Amino acid sequence: MKNQNPCDTPQRHQLDLPNDVQTIPQLAEFVDEVCATAGFDMATAMQMNLALEEAVVNVMSYAYPAGSKGSVHITAETADGQLTFVITDHGVPFDPTAKEAADVTLSAEERPIGGLGIFLVRSIMDSVNYERVDGQNRLTLCKHIQQDIQQ
Repeated sequence: MKNQNPCDTPQRHQLDLPNDVQTIPQLAEFVDEVCATAGFDMATAMQMNLALEEAVVNVMSYAYPAGSKGSVHITAETADGQLTFVITDHGVPFDPTAKEAADVTLSAEERPIGGLGIFLVRSIMDSVNYERVDGQNRLTLCKHIQQDIQQ
């Protein structure tokens, strides 16, 4: 009998957080649970946790004016051999994928501040896409599952 791939049955998970970095431990639990359900090994799950934390903390820090309340909605879905995270917020329009890639060949002293977060996210995930839809920022992060599943 063929081993059942966790991706064969689409699954969807959701998490809503306020724009408060104190809630990041909830995000970490969420990502760990989603990655375990999808069949990722611990090392890959830790990398994806880092990518999601970077993206969500940026939303929490910059999407809403200082002192205002806002929220970040994270959806995770496994389907068609990949795990997709979609991060949405109603904050100011911002496309992190439009930022020029950080030049990691420069020393820390020579490199301008910023840009490493999206570089990190891109290096961990298989695809990163941004769109502005119905007044919302939507950042989609995808990771192929088959290559990471331990048999």
